Amino acid sequence: MYRILLIVSLLPILGTMLLSWWFGTRVLWVQGKRQCRCDLGKWFPDPDDDQEVQRSDGSSRDFGRQLRKKAMAHWQDNSPKLAKAREGNRSFAMAVPPLIALVAVFAVIAGRIPPFAAIAIFIAGTALSTVIAMLSLPSELTAIRRYIGSKAFKGSFPNSYDEQSVIDCALAHAWDSSLPPILKWLRPGSK
Repeated sequence: MYRILLIVSLLPILGTMLLSWWFGTRVLWVQGKRQCRCDLGKWFPDPDDDQEVQRSDGSSRDFGRQLRKKAMAHWQDNSPKLAKAREGNRSFAMAVPPLIALVAVFAVIAGRIPPFAAIAIFIAGTALSTVIAMLSLPSELTAIRRYIGSKAFKGSFPNSYDEQSVIDCALAHAWDSSLPPILKWLRPGSK
């Protein structure tokens, strides 16, 4: 029974890691180093930005991160319930694997389950958190795309290639952040 649970649990984990790498990490590797220039008349500093001087040039990876933060702040203002639900799902996805690992270790110590069963249960919990995080990802991607279409973003980057690179990096950051932290360590190119 635990072998079946292990095999069934590995499928969504591997699929999610592959999707996150393809749409997230790979895009950040390819386009993240591009140097972009923004129009400081339209591109305002990020609300959480601690830099005193706003720079007009930077990597598309950094501008993409700022764009994602701005889109999330805009989403929080316009649809607070949906944004809060997304954050709740992300928090749940981060908390489930360590809690299940703790319960599984105590169950093995108490002699209730064998060690292989504890591993299978831990991987099943990680798969559950991965699926929940991925199911809530489309709402975040939609929020980013809506912000991109808004007047607040239009014209922020005079060069259309810079703008597209920043947009791609913002979407890639959303994909990249959808993995639970435990799976980020296993992903190729993790820091």
